[in-house]
Amino acid sequence: MEIKNKILDRFLKYVQIDTQSDESSESFPSTKKQFDLANLLVEELREIGLSKVEVDKFGYVTAILPSNIRKDIPVIGFLAHMDTAPDMSGKNVKPQVFESYNGEDLEISKELGVNISVKEFPEIKRYKGQTIITASGDTLLGADDKAGISEIVTAMEFLIKHPEIKHGEIKVAFTPDEEIGKGVDHFDVEKFGADYAYTVDGGPVGELEYENFNAAGATIKIQGRNIHPGYAKGKMINAIRVAAELNNMLPVEQRPELTEDYEGFFHIVKLNGTVEQAEIQYIIRDHDKEKFEYKKSLIQEVVNLVNKKYNKKIVELELKDQYYNMKEKVEPVIHIVEQAKQAMVEVGITLDIKPIRGGTDGARLSYMGLPCPNIFTGGHNYHGKLEFIPLESMEKAVQVILKIINLSIK
Repeated sequence: MEIKNKILDRFLKYVQIDTQSDESSESFPSTKKQFDLANLLVEELREIGLSKVEVDKFGYVTAILPSNIRKDIPVIGFLAHMDTAPDMSGKNVKPQVFESYNGEDLEISKELGVNISVKEFPEIKRYKGQTIITASGDTLLGADDKAGISEIVTAMEFLIKHPEIKHGEIKVAFTPDEEIGKGVDHFDVEKFGADYAYTVDGGPVGELEYENFNAAGATIKIQGRNIHPGYAKGKMINAIRVAAELNNMLPVEQRPELTEDYEGFFHIVKLNGTVEQAEIQYIIRDHDKEKFEYKKSLIQEVVNLVNKKYNKKIVELELKDQYYNMKEKVEPVIHIVEQAKQAMVEVGITLDIKPIRGGTDGARLSYMGLPCPNIFTGGHNYHGKLEFIPLESMEKAVQVILKIINLSIK
């Protein structure tokens, strides 16, 4: 009950602070309002008794829980991100707490006609009798990843209040801009000083992830030729039609709406154009490194074929790798995954180990020298108004953090 009440109080407070990141911004962090939560966390971490608490000019909040044993053991880190997704407003979040959920459709807002349907989201029935937290129907909730922050802070406070529980040195960090893929752009791994870490940024209870997509972004620019349509025969090159033609040359079955598990994809995320000029943006994803490289070569081949068809270079491709599959960096220290597995089993959780169909700060950190698997927060339906999280799942996440710490000294 002590842990549950602390998590709830923190979470309800954090989600009401608008920390939405902005992918169009050129500053770091992308929005100054992320400092509102960062500064609050600094005060709170100092208040509960953590050491060397600070927030730097980039918005990174870091703190240390000193070891209370003499044994020389690896230093563990725990990280979560402060920003919420640009997909939906994080302003004026009004959290709602539904105690003793009855297992039926959950009405979030009668006025707005927003509800979580058991038919469409049958997984919610698993939480019958538990406490469910949602927003109010016109914003996201922000469990991604303010739940992770709440869970980490609560675990640290529990250890401070119970000095009889032995532990090594623990490092904590809260990052901005994860949702726009820039979360660790300025993160100093060496200064952080952990031997390995865990991001607390997963989904439903039991999730443990140490594989993610290899990722690249592709921008294709098309130079057309605009001629009066009445006299265009043999002369006009319609950049919009070329864009559609090019998109249709990519494998239909490798679209995100048709893929799952380890299947990668080409995802068209933006298309702007006129007859004269057009631009397409894609994200390219695959867990398998060879398939990932093939996908990149395929999109280049498609561009080449279009240029060959029009007998001139009307299409240009800019291709940039974004992040890689952390599995390559985690497998050499697979004991950190086994430690998380054991922790979950020992606190009575059924494991759900799966590849991330996306990326986390941990994926990039793993390639920066800090192996960093991802553990659950307990949330569902992230980035939208149907987001919800059971309080009991958050409590389990705290128990897992504490158990990982306990196992590390054995």
